[in-house]
Amino acid sequence: MSVLDLARSLPGIEELRRRSRALAMCEAIISPDWESRYYSYDSRWSPGRGEQMASMRNGSGDEYAIVFSPAGVYVRGLDHEARQVPGLFDDVPEVFAGQVAEPAFSHGSNICLWRLTGDERWHGRGLDEAAWLFELLVEGTAEAYQEFAEDYYEEDVDLAAVAEIFAMRPLTDALVRRLNPAVTVGYLADDIEEIDYPR
Repeated sequence: MSVLDLARSLPGIEELRRRSRALAMCEAIISPDWESRYYSYDSRWSPGRGEQMASMRNGSGDEYAIVFSPAGVYVRGLDHEARQVPGLFDDVPEVFAGQVAEPAFSHGSNICLWRLTGDERWHGRGLDEAAWLFELLVEGTAEAYQEFAEDYYEEDVDLAAVAEIFAMRPLTDALVRRLNPAVTVGYLADDIEEIDYPR
């Protein structure tokens, strides 16, 4: 998948937010230890600016951050084996200058996308070989997440339970325990609030 293909394939802003929250909620259930999670979502990332952030990190140096703000969405990714891209941020709109300069993202990027609120499409620059970072968001299905999670965590994952979370159904202890018998909704209260998952 190329950067152009990625820009054409990503869903709209609210659907991207929904998929990001669903991924993060599944991860919080399956992997209660935050440090070992692959996907996360922080609805309180920068409340003073009305910003929320979805993130991915695989523990090997590959990562992405997606910042949702009133102005739109700013996306940056890092494939640690790919080269840096001179002028990567040259075309990024000024309204995202704060995200481009964000210290938390200062260790490198080789792909960048953005979409202004009300815009009809995504824009992007960077290396085609870094587009794989966003494949699960592009697919956006419970089946795709189940396949990923079974490979990554090396355990069976209940597809029907994942599908309920991707449909943003309110959590119950019974639903949660189908993915991880060791946790309850009460145990996940902080994660549910951070992700802003429906109660």
